[in-house]
Amino acid sequence: MPKLDLGAIEPTNATGYPEPHDKAVAGRWYRRLAPVAGLTDFGASHVVLKPGAWSSQRHWHDGEDEFLVMIAGEATLVEDDGPTTLRAGDCAAFPKGVRNGHHLRNDSAEDCVFLVVGGGERTGGGYSDIDMLFTADNRYTRKDGTPYGSDRV
Repeated sequence: MPKLDLGAIEPTNATGYPEPHDKAVAGRWYRRLAPVAGLTDFGASHVVLKPGAWSSQRHWHDGEDEFLVMIAGEATLVEDDGPTTLRAGDCAAFPKGVRNGHHLRNDSAEDCVFLVVGGGERTGGGYSDIDMLFTADNRYTRKDGTPYGSDRV
């Protein structure tokens, strides 16, 4: 089954982000591709951001690399160094352990679509703009270690 049928993979906009951090990603729809394809060493997701939506809170991973390819539309990549416009065909890479928080925002009036692939050890990470970390066991905590009470999806 090398070719995946995207239409047969149900998109979801589920998030484990606690309130109010969940609001910005309400217009993010994704399909997890790796489980359907039987891949176990890395994750891959096909993501659609509706106008105004964010891909995530601005974050970094301590033990996972991420690689992103824009497929359609336009998004704003936000990092510590400021915003960068990404268009179809553009790529971005986020090495593990680099604490330069990143996310995409769809500031346009049209949907944007991208593929993101990640792999490595799920050791946790953090969020640049909010008081939140994620742990290796998929929990959210405040930076002082106090749990939020919600799990990462």
